[in-house]
Order: sequence, then structure tokens, then C-alpha cells
Amino acid sequence: MTTVPSWLQLLSTISLALALVSAAVIAVDEATGHAQRMWIMNVVWPVTGLWAGPLALFAYYRIGRAPAIAAGKMKKPFWQSVCIGALHCGSGCTLADLIVEWSVLAFPVTLFGSIVFGSWAVDFLVAFALGIAFQYFTIAPMKHLAPREGLVAALKADTLSLSAWQLGMYGWMAIALFVIFTPDTLSKTQPAFWFMMQLAMIAGFLTSYPVNWWLLRKGIKEAM
Repeated sequence: MTTVPSWLQLLSTISLALALVSAAVIAVDEATGHAQRMWIMNVVWPVTGLWAGPLALFAYYRIGRAPAIAAGKMKKPFWQSVCIGALHCGSGCTLADLIVEWSVLAFPVTLFGSIVFGSWAVDFLVAFALGIAFQYFTIAPMKHLAPREGLVAALKADTLSLSAWQLGMYGWMAIALFVIFTPDTLSKTQPAFWFMMQLAMIAGFLTSYPVNWWLLRKGIKEAM
């Protein structure tokens, strides 16, 4: 496809607007009496809203809204813990994409002669750093770990999960950029690019979910 059709730009604009509204609704709800027990989840849920939009809003009110204990839910069903674990991982990837994709417009990075591959490499490094930080601030306080122990535990818990998320995300973006469109056609300044990124995050969630299931079953990752 040589150009992005106008209907897709309109659909993308609507999707992005709904995502911003969803993120804002979640953030306001957290700030007005429903703060999460783990402070890092106060970041995870609004960030999830940026790519999942109304789906994130539904998930937040269905399985994420605090305080769960006051509602009589002392322990979440396993599938819900897996879902939250995957979203926790994806929030670092989402923030990394926002930071890196805009940054490379001003400071392009190339890899194998491609700006796309260069941005993906930087994005992975930033996502990995943020993902480990998010995991550290979950595991260390929960298990009362020393900084070094907390970092090791975070690396064990999030490396596979984050890599699986990035695999799904990059897989979809490769299709969007090299099969459906071209890197020149699908510009980062267009709503359609960020709509494709929203879809990429959904793909990342799907590839990360079974990995998080396994990590939680094995006790490598803590349920949240």
C-alpha cells in the first residue's frame, strides 16, 4: 500500500482519543480514593489505557480497581494474576516506545542501514531497563529484598516476559511497516502509525501472556 487511506487515519484518531480518555479516567479514579496497593500499578493501569483504550478501562474496573480486599476478593483467580503480570511487563514497553519513537525523529539511529531497526534496538534497551525497574519496585518491597537481591529477582522475572512481549510487538510492526505499508508511508507523525503501535501492543500482550502464565506457575514471578 503506497498511502495511508483517509478512513484509517480517522479510525486511528478515534482510537487514540479513546485511549487518552481511558488513561485519564483510570488515573483520576486512582487519584480519588482507589490507589493501588503497589504504587507501581498506579502507573501500569493508565499506561495500559494508552494502548488498550476502552479494553483497559474494562479490565481495570473488572480486575484491577483497588481496593480488591475490601470487595471480598482476597485472592485473584490465576488467569487474572497472569493478565496483570503481562500488563505490568507491557507498561515498560509502552513507555519505551513513546520515548524512543519520538526521540529518533530528532536523533535517528541506524542498524544494518535501517532507521527502523535502529529504533527497535534502542527501544528494546530502554524497554528492558524500564521493565526491570518496574519489576524491581514490585518484587523488592513485596519480598523485602536487598537492592542486589531485588535486581536479580527482577531480571529473572521479567527478562523472558519482556522479550516475549517485544517479539509480538515487533512482529506486528514488521508487518505494518514492510508488508502493509512502507516506513516512509507510515510516518511517526501520523495517527495511523500510533494506531498500528496500539495493535502491536495487543500482539505483545498475546505473546507475553503464556510466558507470564509459565513464570507464575513456576514461582519465578510473583502474582500481583
